[in-house]
Amino acid sequence: MHYGWPSASLPKLEGMATNEEGSWMAVMPLIGAMCGSLCGGTIVDIIGRKRTILLSTFPYFIGWILVAYAKSVVIIIVARFLAGMGDGFSFSALPIYLGEISNPRIRGSIGSSIPVAWIFGILLANVLGSYLSVTLAALISSVLPAVCLITFIWMPESPYYLLMKDRDDEARRSMEIFHGKVNIENEIERMSKEVKEHNASNGRWLDLFTVASNRRALTVMLGTRGFQQLTGTTAITFYAYTIFDNASSLISPRIASITYFTVQVIVCAICSMIVDRTGRRPLLIISIIGSAIALFVEGAYFFLKDETNINVDDYSLVPVIALILFVILFSVGMQGIPILLLGEIFPTDVKGFAVCFADIYFSALATGVSKFFQITKDEYGMCVPFFAFTGCCIIGLIFIIFNVPETTGKTLEEIQEGFRCENVDDFKERYQDRVDV
Repeated sequence: MHYGWPSASLPKLEGMATNEEGSWMAVMPLIGAMCGSLCGGTIVDIIGRKRTILLSTFPYFIGWILVAYAKSVVIIIVARFLAGMGDGFSFSALPIYLGEISNPRIRGSIGSSIPVAWIFGILLANVLGSYLSVTLAALISSVLPAVCLITFIWMPESPYYLLMKDRDDEARRSMEIFHGKVNIENEIERMSKEVKEHNASNGRWLDLFTVASNRRALTVMLGTRGFQQLTGTTAITFYAYTIFDNASSLISPRIASITYFTVQVIVCAICSMIVDRTGRRPLLIISIIGSAIALFVEGAYFFLKDETNINVDDYSLVPVIALILFVILFSVGMQGIPILLLGEIFPTDVKGFAVCFADIYFSALATGVSKFFQITKDEYGMCVPFFAFTGCCIIGLIFIIFNVPETTGKTLEEIQEGFRCENVDDFKERYQDRVDV
């Protein structure tokens, strides 16, 4: 919801903040997330996944209260920095937690709940921000982290974490709850063997870069998360209202923004239900190709509108339709699968470090892309960032084809064994019989 806040609420603060201050309000959660990730990545293996998630509710709540009663730009910027801290804690633990509690057959659907909830929060923030005052919308939003704290405290801890801490009986009970059955000795034995093997190596930050299998996983993470952001999705989220306001006079930017995020929620939810059947790679490839086409159409419209004498008034719905198509096609794979992979591709001894690094990387990249969008649209026209995002999609397609392995249907241990293979072809060949695509 903090990421959806700028789209509807920043236009209401025009008399209070300049465009430059508004852009810093928009990206401040990303900067806060870098700091929160450093803390979260450190404590996720110390206090556990569950407690780290619970800890995230406090900065979220305080951030909304400060937004509700802020009398200056500085207070809002501080509030949004705190919200980013909450993100850092949450995203250091949540992908790991969901990956570790899930049965391999449904791990894709469970992990994909993160982007579904993410986009639903953005939609909810846009609806509240469009029809309510900034204060009232923030106060209503503050209820959700409180509800999370009250309800999630009753959930079991990850069995992997409990095994890491030699709490075998608690791990067994956790597995029984999550898997809904009593006979889980085989799963516990398999998990325990993997955890002990990685615990013996006493993972360090440096192991992400010095261990060959970790480097392969890190390359997959950097590429998928990087090209996810280089499509411009976060910038479009922050500035959806402004884009639609510039694009068409036939539909109000408020309605267009709400429609945009509603479609994204629906498509993300559908894809979360099919990702374990179709596989990760096909959805990623389809998604990034479709995103490139939609972004090119968007850029071409703004180029003709702003840089030529061609009258495009009769086609003012084209950019709205193009952005709707972008969000549909982007949500097919690029929205959720990079986050899902975070909980799958790293071993337990470096998983906390890896997810921490991933969140810092994501936040830095999303901040840069958002500032790039704001600067280039102001200085050179709206078409420039969209053409740049199109080019990034093309490069991203090449990366996915040659570097991203299929993980559908494999246990976390099999995925790690796959990354220890010499190359991606060996990885795919070894477990092809386990993948139902």
